[in-house]
Amino acid sequence: MQESVMQAWWASSHFAGGNTAYVEEMYEAYLEDPQSVADEWKQIFDGLPKVDGVELDTNHSQIRDQFRTLAAMGPAAKVVSAPAAASGSDEKQVRVLQLINAYRFRGHQHANLDPLSLWKQPRVRDLELSHHSLSESDFDTVFNVGSYAIGKESMTLGELYKSLNRTYCGSIGAEYMHITDTEQKRWLQQKIESVQAKPEITREQKVSILKGLVAADGMEKYLGAKFPGAKRFSLEGGDSLIPMLKGLITEAGAAGTKEVVIGMAHRGRLNVLVNVLGKNPSVLFDEFSGKHDDSLGAGDVKYHAGFSSDFATPGGNVHLALAFNPSHLEIVNPVVMGSVRARLERRDSMDGAAVLPVTIHGDSAIAGQGVVQETFNMSQTRGFAVGGTVRIVVNNQVGFTTSKTEDTRSTQYCTDIAKMVQAPIFHVNSDDPEAVLFVTKLALEYRNKFKRDVMIDLVCYRRHGHNEADEPNATQPLMYQKIKKHPVPRQIYADQLAAEGTLKEHEASKLIDEYRAALDHGACVVEEWRPMTEHSVDWRPYLGHDWTVPYEHAIAKDKLVELAHRLVDIPEDVKLQSRVNKLYQDRKSMANGEKMLDWGMAENLAYATIVDAGTDIRITGQDSGRGTFFHRHAVLHNQKDASTYMPLKNIREGQGAIDIYDSVLSEEAVMAFEYGYATAEPGCLTIWEAQFGDFANGAQVVFDQFLSSGEAKWGRLCGLTVLLPHGYEGQGPEHSSARLERFLQSCADHNWQVCIPSTPAQVFNMLRRQSIRPMRKPLIVMSPKSLLRHPLAVSSLDELSDGVFHNVIGEQDDLNAKKVKRVVLCSGKVYYDLLEQRRKNEQTDVALVRLEQLYPFPAEECEKVLAPYKHVKDWVWCQEEPQNQGAWYSSQHHFWQVIPDGAKLRYAGRDASASPAVGYVSVHNQQQKALVDDALTIK
Repeated sequence: MQESVMQAWWASSHFAGGNTAYVEEMYEAYLEDPQSVADEWKQIFDGLPKVDGVELDTNHSQIRDQFRTLAAMGPAAKVVSAPAAASGSDEKQVRVLQLINAYRFRGHQHANLDPLSLWKQPRVRDLELSHHSLSESDFDTVFNVGSYAIGKESMTLGELYKSLNRTYCGSIGAEYMHITDTEQKRWLQQKIESVQAKPEITREQKVSILKGLVAADGMEKYLGAKFPGAKRFSLEGGDSLIPMLKGLITEAGAAGTKEVVIGMAHRGRLNVLVNVLGKNPSVLFDEFSGKHDDSLGAGDVKYHAGFSSDFATPGGNVHLALAFNPSHLEIVNPVVMGSVRARLERRDSMDGAAVLPVTIHGDSAIAGQGVVQETFNMSQTRGFAVGGTVRIVVNNQVGFTTSKTEDTRSTQYCTDIAKMVQAPIFHVNSDDPEAVLFVTKLALEYRNKFKRDVMIDLVCYRRHGHNEADEPNATQPLMYQKIKKHPVPRQIYADQLAAEGTLKEHEASKLIDEYRAALDHGACVVEEWRPMTEHSVDWRPYLGHDWTVPYEHAIAKDKLVELAHRLVDIPEDVKLQSRVNKLYQDRKSMANGEKMLDWGMAENLAYATIVDAGTDIRITGQDSGRGTFFHRHAVLHNQKDASTYMPLKNIREGQGAIDIYDSVLSEEAVMAFEYGYATAEPGCLTIWEAQFGDFANGAQVVFDQFLSSGEAKWGRLCGLTVLLPHGYEGQGPEHSSARLERFLQSCADHNWQVCIPSTPAQVFNMLRRQSIRPMRKPLIVMSPKSLLRHPLAVSSLDELSDGVFHNVIGEQDDLNAKKVKRVVLCSGKVYYDLLEQRRKNEQTDVALVRLEQLYPFPAEECEKVLAPYKHVKDWVWCQEEPQNQGAWYSSQHHFWQVIPDGAKLRYAGRDASASPAVGYVSVHNQQQKALVDDALTIK
């Protein structure tokens, strides 16, 4: 504010001298809630001048400094003397408003959250009356309570103090004041304060809660007696999770939700399967007894299993899906998000209304595993938003054997990570199931209204060890002495209902007997279970096929030309960057038949044919719009206004949808998301592209535990395509190898495809094959870098239109096969190095054969291509990667299978190395020349 304006304003205001501290406090209250101060003060603050069009209350620290500066400079500025200091009653009014705010901010720190009463809560002086210059002598004084949503404008301090403690320091600890959006904070305050965090609930609801607790407790005791010592990762201590989930699904269905997708780790999973999703208990008991279906492949342990069913709610049946989950606990979260995104798009419900994601975490895992942060970071982005997720922490206060907070995390709560996306956090004592039900309903309402994540911290305990074979007293003696004496949640709540006259003791006992009888009978124990009718995707067209299943692969050349012209038809008002413009001018020449097609044009043409046929495409990656190596340019950026234009979205009316997103800087979470998406939407060509193939090792857990083995373990089909730029260009250890060997080592049971296309026609037909062929297997592609613009790596439209992806490509030069003395087998970019050197050498006695698909190994095709060389005894496998990497060790047995009997097979390539590549270009060039010469030189 300009000094002259400030002086004039000061001269006529109350903001002076001895009033400064008081005014600051009043202004703090006004900023938090304009209605909390008296009208005359509100008018003063409302009327503050603006500086450059910005209201003063947008930055309180600057205002406060100006107050203090003016107070100090008052005499020098020749302003009028300050009025008398504010009265004591006015000052206490401000103190009362500060007390309310203190409870909103920090009441959770004094809440009764731990069922075992082991938490040592630090003293919070902000919650003490004396900190605000108040005392019990003020209890009978009536104060205005501002925005405190109790339904009264004023209360005695005594009433207010009790109310604040009931609301914020009972069984619920609410954290929401970190949220910057005022509307969200006001909404939460209204919801929490209006009922003092304890709404009235009906007898029917109470009985339903007790039934849930009976089921949770009954299942665990039954399994413990029937299968003593067997691992089950018991829910005991966190029993409230069962009525919580059933209440959440019921409320979601009533609000219009059609599907709920749940991701959770081990703890309580078997209980959820039986008591929420309705898995037949007899099937679970058979699994404990070691019985299994031989047709299910390798299988998995029972506490990783997924399940699907329908659940009856007042709003109609809701389809439930519990995602399969490996022991890498939190990795299931982005998988669930991807599955939900696919379902939302299928239902045309991008606001999240139709499908609800629910993730259930462990307290140590959510704070300790980085994929949680990655998933939070994705939650509001364009390509990955799902309308908010309800996140539940089963907080049993022990991470395996670690219970000391200073060893498990560096924050007060395990849920503090949720603050990075300003999610409200509701801590709740699991021994108070009515409070649990309240925060569950509140969390769902918040998610549905604001389309954002919300966290519930279900503070409980673990009655047994990490698994039932552990001895927890060895590492947590005091905790388990307490647990041993602590009654189970069912008993606590049954006693409460009996004491209040809601349910008699014998009625509670009858519920226990009925549940035990249902388990003995072995049938479904969930009243709301219904046969599945609500899921909306049909996998039947993709079942029962092998690699040779026929499909319509050819495409007319005229059609390709037509689509090529549509790809290069850019509106006049879209101004392209100069290099991009040159690229599109070249593509026009390709469309006109004046130039051979390069990689980027062929790839875009593949997508054009797919969307033209009505099939959807989804591509994500850190540079997927333009391509890391500046080759794709499927998303064009207008240099005039930074708007974007996608030719692939403008192929024809009614075409398939295509979405291309430059993703957040994550491999693990983004790829897991795309895996989840692909498992829920088989009709879409789903592609994840690594920025460099080397970076995919950040997502190794997804490759290992989902993509390579999901079908064998769980019967989960997935058609995800993974593009991994790979090739030795002298760019060092982290920009050369996509670690081909790791993918080949995981090849078995026809679990996926590993391809290394070397021409534009090959990538065109490979992508089309992946989309059109009626089977769904993951496709791992070692995609190129330098080949994107290599003068020899070009194709004609005729090569594209024949529609065939060649798993093996034989010798392309006009060599006399009878004069060939050596055959070099290779894959990828090294072929062009070999070809150019052979031509330079004018050699005619060495044939080059490319393996474009390494798995499933195309033995029959190889034998046909290699038939002219049956006389050759000298065979070489040539690769760029070090000897202990690449395809040599993993695929050597396949090479031996197809070469002539009695022939010798030799390796030509880099020596074994701990590093994927050297860092010095000069050394790289020496190595590359040596391996090429070694492969071509016949001694």
